[in-house]
Amino acid sequence: MGFWRSNSLTLAFGAAFLVVLGAQAVAGLAEFNEQSTVAGLQQIGLGDYLMSADFAVDVTENWQSEFLQFFLYVFGTVYLVQRGSPESKPLDDVGPESEQRQRMGHHAGSDSPRWAGTRDWRQGLYAHSLGLVMALFFFLSWFAQSVAGVSAYNGERLRQLQAPIDWSSYLASSDFWNRSLQNWQSELLAVSAMAILSVYLRQRGSPESKPVGSPHSATGVEG
Repeated sequence: MGFWRSNSLTLAFGAAFLVVLGAQAVAGLAEFNEQSTVAGLQQIGLGDYLMSADFAVDVTENWQSEFLQFFLYVFGTVYLVQRGSPESKPLDDVGPESEQRQRMGHHAGSDSPRWAGTRDWRQGLYAHSLGLVMALFFFLSWFAQSVAGVSAYNGERLRQLQAPIDWSSYLASSDFWNRSLQNWQSELLAVSAMAILSVYLRQRGSPESKPVGSPHSATGVEG
């Protein structure tokens, strides 16, 4: 029980992710076959749909927007603050902070990650590793979206007896940018809403909220 409880946040959301991904596959297959029937085309099974560009582009376009959100949030909160929000660090702590505050170099403790105590490129890389990995995941999933997207887009064009286009042309198409931007704006709205609403609203027991009795002006305080 110790393992399950100490990792319950990751395990619960990971399991929920798999359930919802499976449900999306079933719903997406139903919609795909419905459209195929209307167009007079043959229906496909779940296995074929999971390997299709239509499923891949729907999944990856959501993944890239989520990783974009966290990439921007991780880097943005280094220098940007919101008075009164637990999502922000205190107003006087803007910037990367001192090595002593960050427990880097000779300030690293015996329990610190090994690279935090180095004085070379490893420390610099590790000091930005979270944001860099989020950025990498964003660009990889965005690239995957573009590859799956051009395949799905060309499939639709062929069904309409239109000539397919190449990948570079798809990157300049309205379909690619509409898929990307409609997700980006929703992620940015969610982040900004969370930052400002957490100034005035509370959720008892959540680290995403300030303690219930904390004043609205308290910044960087978690419950």
